Amino acid sequence: MRMLHTMLRVGNLERSIRFYTEVLNMKVLRKQDYPEGRFSLAFVGYGEEKDHTVLELTHNWDTESYDKGNAYGHVAIEVDDAYKACEQVKQSGGKVVREAGPMMHGTTVIAFIEDPDGYKVEFIQKGTY
Repeated sequence: MRMLHTMLRVGNLERSIRFYTEVLNMKVLRKQDYPEGRFSLAFVGYGEEKDHTVLELTHNWDTESYDKGNAYGHVAIEVDDAYKACEQVKQSGGKVVREAGPMMHGTTVIAFIEDPDGYKVEFIQKGTY
């Protein structure tokens, strides 16, 4: 067994694709519209699905936003330098919601950013965990 993907419901697919490709440097791996079901799927990630876990962005055409509730946490991405990654996100117009630094009660260097739909993405600095 292996993890395949995490699905996120998004209100505007093109806006989300821009965020994940331009701010986080992922690639669109595949995209499909389902007119009869009135939804579209886009899979984004850092490598092909046969070798990597990816994100599935699901856009239901008649829904602009979602109530995320309080159970979902975040997606985590390993970065070489969390401080530099935060600066790059800001320069790309992204939103940093927790600046890079050691996590509470530990030494792992983390940061949090937010995608256009309000989903949190954690940066974890390589070599600190």
